[in-house]
Amino acid sequence: MTDEYKTIAATSEGFYSEKRSKFLAFAHHVESVDDIKELIAGYRKKYYDARHVCYAYMLGAERKDFRANDDGEPSSTAGKPILGQINSQELTDILVVVVRYYGGVNLGTSGLIVAYREATADALAHAAIETRQVEEQIKYSFAYPLMNDVMRIVKEMQPRIVSQQFDNTCEIVLSIRKSEAEQLKSKLQKLSFG
Repeated sequence: MTDEYKTIAATSEGFYSEKRSKFLAFAHHVESVDDIKELIAGYRKKYYDARHVCYAYMLGAERKDFRANDDGEPSSTAGKPILGQINSQELTDILVVVVRYYGGVNLGTSGLIVAYREATADALAHAAIETRQVEEQIKYSFAYPLMNDVMRIVKEMQPRIVSQQFDNTCEIVLSIRKSEAEQLKSKLQKLSFG
């Protein structure tokens, strides 16, 4: 299992036009289905006069949570090509919405597939793609006299400190790259039972 994944850093836009139909594409970094629902509702409201608001999303480092929606276009002519572009770049934590304004001429199923694919490809071509790491959080409680030893491990392994509380019993929450989590847990446990 890899502990890295690719996503986009910020919102990007794309455009495609065919036989007077216009396809406006918007790619967003998202972290949850709630984010996705909110964005889609926003597009439906903003582009209320558009014929279709189609989308696809992919969530999670394992890339197992995804959905494609044709919003009234013929089956698999919109959502699937959008999702196909997300998959071809191996992206996750992403939503791509494509808004279609009908131009009066039917494009046919192959024409629609090309249009949605190209609009999405254009939005992704304008996106800043970044590689992120899958992190695991580790919560560790310890007696105050172990403070220096704990901080030595933190300095050595460089986890991100999420929270810390120092009292008679101290507690620290650390976030570290998944592949290094077991090593960090092991070092901290040795302190407790050392």
